[in-house]
Amino acid sequence: MTIAADFSILESQKEFVRRYHQHSEEERALPMLTSACPGWVRYAERVLGRPVTPHLCTAKSPQQVMGSLVKDYFARQQNLSPEKIFHVIVAPCYDKKLEALREGFSTALPGSRGADCVLTSGEIAQIMEQSDLSVKDATVDTLFGDLKEEEVRRHEGRGSDGHLAHVFRHAAKELFNEDVGEVTYRSLRNKDFQEVTLEKNGEVLLRFAATYGFRNIQNMILKLKKGKFPYHFVEVLACPGGCLNGRGQAQTADGHADKSLLRQMEGIYSDIPVRPPETSAHMQELYQEWLEGTDSPKAQEALHTTYQSPEHCTHSLRPPETSAHMQELYQEWLEGTDSPKAQEALHTTYQSPEHCTHSLDIKW
Repeated sequence: MTIAADFSILESQKEFVRRYHQHSEEERALPMLTSACPGWVRYAERVLGRPVTPHLCTAKSPQQVMGSLVKDYFARQQNLSPEKIFHVIVAPCYDKKLEALREGFSTALPGSRGADCVLTSGEIAQIMEQSDLSVKDATVDTLFGDLKEEEVRRHEGRGSDGHLAHVFRHAAKELFNEDVGEVTYRSLRNKDFQEVTLEKNGEVLLRFAATYGFRNIQNMILKLKKGKFPYHFVEVLACPGGCLNGRGQAQTADGHADKSLLRQMEGIYSDIPVRPPETSAHMQELYQEWLEGTDSPKAQEALHTTYQSPEHCTHSLRPPETSAHMQELYQEWLEGTDSPKAQEALHTTYQSPEHCTHSLDIKW
């Protein structure tokens, strides 16, 4: 998934620079809001709509890019048709399952989804426990088949794919010719709302933010709608603490996050060297071999998406009485809206404690 995140980050970098140049009082292209979190994107599409969705970055998420890589590029490399590949993704979040449904069908072959199945890391842990499978016994492969263990790299980020840090460095260099070393986060309202700024001669040139959890998201949206949101770019994640704290992660027996395991994971992850996506030789090869260039129509189609507002969403809420299917079902299945069959099929009764044989015998 790292190389898919590389694509997502690189496309986000280019889009931010383009939006920065386009932004004006008449055409408000900023702030750019990240779109890698399916829980946040689903909320923005289904509930918020305009004026929020135009601010969503159009770069596809790493999961969506990975689906195209597997079902298109990898399938052709292996001389396989996409429907012969069953693509399983392991993710820290249950919303990734919804994302696999949202992305629709792959353009590589009509009727073939980019991701056929999404399992959470917690579900994988359960499967391994039930089957007595050891991690050491599992075979690990890569998209290219030639990646050595010592070459594993990660992205810089706070429990995320690192969009903020990588886009910030790229924008500082591209827009202001400033080289940024370590990215310094400053907590504001709470630890899940942090700010990063680029300053020169007392002037703030770039103001980025990381907004995690729906409480902070609600505050962000309120200020955005009032026109009092001073940020150029926001990394938005639905889970407090970021993706590493996703609800799909392994949990303790009582259903809470396994904090000791999370700390261990954080330590292992932080020990992996960081590699800026623009330095990857594989990325340059893929842009040419798979997408016919970095700014080609094929790259635009494979790496970018569009968003729906609630009024255009085919799955948005609507009054049930307006559904033709409902009227048909009442007649065909229930013999009418007020028939005895409708009463029996759609209604129930309730018991009082004195009549309930399973009630608790509580003595005060």
